[in-house]
Amino acid sequence: MFFEGFTLDRAAVNGRTFRLRRGGEGPPVLLLHGNPQTHAMWHKVAPALAQRFTVICPDITGYGFSDKPPVSADHAPYSKRSMAADMVAVMKALGHDRFQVVAHDRGARVAHRMALDHADIVERLCTMDIIPTLEHFERADMAFAMGYWHWFFLAQRHPGPEAMIRADIEPWFDFHTSREPKPAGFFHPEARADYLAALRLPGTIEAICEDYRAAATIDLEHDRASRAAGEKVRCPMLALWGAKGSIPRWYDAPEIWGRYASGPLETGAVPSGHYLAEEAPQEVLARLEGFLSR
Repeated sequence: MFFEGFTLDRAAVNGRTFRLRRGGEGPPVLLLHGNPQTHAMWHKVAPALAQRFTVICPDITGYGFSDKPPVSADHAPYSKRSMAADMVAVMKALGHDRFQVVAHDRGARVAHRMALDHADIVERLCTMDIIPTLEHFERADMAFAMGYWHWFFLAQRHPGPEAMIRADIEPWFDFHTSREPKPAGFFHPEARADYLAALRLPGTIEAICEDYRAAATIDLEHDRASRAAGEKVRCPMLALWGAKGSIPRWYDAPEIWGRYASGPLETGAVPSGHYLAEEAPQEVLARLEGFLSR
């Protein structure tokens, strides 16, 4: 079953609505997805967590079937600060004033900012397959530019990248998600259908590009200000990455995250590529089993 026991719902906050799935009982856990996906990426992990937790899986701002703020000159609605505030508002609307967060890719960047801006709300933080955005850009070299070329393509001025992606969405999706070799049919058919349906909605591709434009502009301003102020993740943190992916090839991730966290920090690799929750769900669940507080 796909998300067995979960309810598909919407939450209206901050002047727009967000699609989400929720299920289970117990302490609340927020799961945030990455690009170019939707909350459907958690279909192998969320039902297992729901045996012990109240699990909420939203489509983050602009992605999936959540509302999509329009393109703007300052990209502010897609700053990780704004996107994090949206997710905090969603959780409050569902009755959760404090919660744990597990997040992947772009969602992990939202979650990192959430842990800084809302330290009294985020109880525990797990990020998957990222280092801080600021570190990526300040350490950028040939390997990063070739491997994460999409960061620079998607951040180009509107409507250039949007028009190119929209010309042939499905081949773009397949190429974008093939950073490591994958077998045919890698994504669950219902999840893949959801990803593609969302990409075909008006405004989704613009939202994705605005997310990356924000990362290259306003997010760096916020991140540098936080660094200068000595702001760090204070809650217990677990940073995971795919052993077959780019993070362990390019970075000393434990050392980097150690400079961004002042609370207890665990780090480690999962035997997967970039898509940890879909490639190695049992290993992810095993790491979360020892980390998430019941």
